[in-house]
Amino acid sequence: MRILSFQPGSLYGNGGAARVLRHLYQGRESQVFSIGLITSAGPIQSGLIPEQLVAAYPLQRKWMRWRLRNGAIWLRERGLTFLTKKRICKIINRISYDVFHMVSHGAFCGVFDNDLLFKEKKRWVSFHDHFSTNGCSMNQTKSQWHKADRRLVISNELGIEYQRLFGHREFEIITDGLTPEEVSKPSGIDLSGEIIIYFAGLLHIDYYPLLKVLAEALDELSRQDFKFKLMLRGVGRLKFLDNKCFEIEYRTDFISDDEIKLELDSASVLYLPIKFTLPDFYLYSLSTKMVGYLGACGSILYHGPEESAACHMLKESGAAECCSSIKVVDMIKSIEHIINSKNNISARAKILVEKRFNFNEIQKKFWQL
Repeated sequence: MRILSFQPGSLYGNGGAARVLRHLYQGRESQVFSIGLITSAGPIQSGLIPEQLVAAYPLQRKWMRWRLRNGAIWLRERGLTFLTKKRICKIINRISYDVFHMVSHGAFCGVFDNDLLFKEKKRWVSFHDHFSTNGCSMNQTKSQWHKADRRLVISNELGIEYQRLFGHREFEIITDGLTPEEVSKPSGIDLSGEIIIYFAGLLHIDYYPLLKVLAEALDELSRQDFKFKLMLRGVGRLKFLDNKCFEIEYRTDFISDDEIKLELDSASVLYLPIKFTLPDFYLYSLSTKMVGYLGACGSILYHGPEESAACHMLKESGAAECCSSIKVVDMIKSIEHIINSKNNISARAKILVEKRFNFNEIQKKFWQL
């Protein structure tokens, strides 16, 4: 079976979708060809899977101010969309494959509706986010839901919601997973040394209030003789974190998945914020970052809405300390609970990995016809 993979960005980019796909294709790279749609200029990584990147013009560039940036987005996703789709279809026509596997994301996933293009081919769709948050229209998503031979969803909550909106179709839960080698031994916090709080990923402005609460809590606890270091991976300098009582380390260099794993295991606490401002995001999505956190030595500190899909799962399994408040006093209590819990939270996270995020089982399920 040969898969033609179509997704936003390169398979070897830093995004969560790329990580999920790389994992699913791992060990079967010779059976996959990738088409990655890029919308911004930047360095390109490569790997074992042959890949053709399609630039959706005009590309977004760092120097663009908001008026020019918004104009470029309008041209790219409305005015010139048909030209980009035409180029994508030409590439698809040249490739030999059995299954077209697409991540439902963005204006260009409309190529999926071209029945003539995919005549006698299987079509699989991965739904990682609610359509209202990923740039794909409701009508496009409905069409994908009905036409797909397989519907692969990131969470049970998203599958049930799409059944409600678009009609009953069978779906399968396919998300990121961990191999036994990626699951580290649980460890408690050594109070004689530095307590490392770790966050990795893009930090949008909606997350700033959450991080400010964390910082104020760490400030207060630092005055009680605790020694903290906040390690931020992929985050630029934030002025509101200046002049704190604890150490802050910004790490912005590109590193491999193996190096990220080493960073994760160096942390005592893995900070998992989910913004309160977008219900369609937090009610149905599961962060791929969370899966990596579950396999790390330390304990997860979830910070976000209590009704989110992630919080439901983590709280039910006891795999994280959950703080669903933006009050500093509540965050202090959560951090103190992690400090006093020894390695119990991390140990329960490993049980959850075995039940829900066993990579070997997930990959086997994905590759079945």
